[in-house]
Amino acid sequence: MKRVLLVSVIVAGLVGCAAPGPRDDSQSQTNRTAAGAVMGAIGGAVIGHQMDSDRGAVAGAIIGGATGAAVGNYMDKQEQAFEEALAEEQRQNQIEVQRVREDLLKLTLDSEISFDFDSAAIKPSFKPSLDKLTNVLAKYDRTEVTVVGHTDSVGSEAYNQRLSERRASAVGDYLTDQGISRYRLRAEGRGESEPRASNNTASGRQLNRRVEVFVRPEADFAER
Repeated sequence: MKRVLLVSVIVAGLVGCAAPGPRDDSQSQTNRTAAGAVMGAIGGAVIGHQMDSDRGAVAGAIIGGATGAAVGNYMDKQEQAFEEALAEEQRQNQIEVQRVREDLLKLTLDSEISFDFDSAAIKPSFKPSLDKLTNVLAKYDRTEVTVVGHTDSVGSEAYNQRLSERRASAVGDYLTDQGISRYRLRAEGRGESEPRASNNTASGRQLNRRVEVFVRPEADFAER
């Protein structure tokens, strides 16, 4: 019972560290890192308790909290690197960088800039932007990358599915050609199945034509 209480104290202390404060970039990153530590501690405590009763719960909370904090800090730094490297592209609404959750980043590439209509060939003018993206991925090599293609609803569903797959593969192949290890990459298409705006307007269809790059910590992050 005492050991279980100690786990609660550990987690409560981490929650205190994660309490929101004034909103500035450094504080926001600190809060996200602390939040990762909290989630890691809770997960580690549950797993540890299942494996070795109360002592396992205490050890699991400590180890899980340290791993969660490390992951949060790593993703904070990678997010900042993307923001800095792709500042001009974001200003021109060509690429969007979004923190989906503590351990997941999403970069949205505008298909109008990256591909010609009905084509899966990357525009030469967009390759310098992909090079910037590649440089960040190369520096932060403890993350896995999933490239997902999307289309609007113009054309048949089957055709749009194939086009989305081809565009995702084209981006994945480009990243590989620039030195990103194939084992880190996965490409898939969603066709017209996940619109983020109405396909009834030209502006909505433009938003739906996109490629998303999801970046998350590798499965064995804590082991390296």
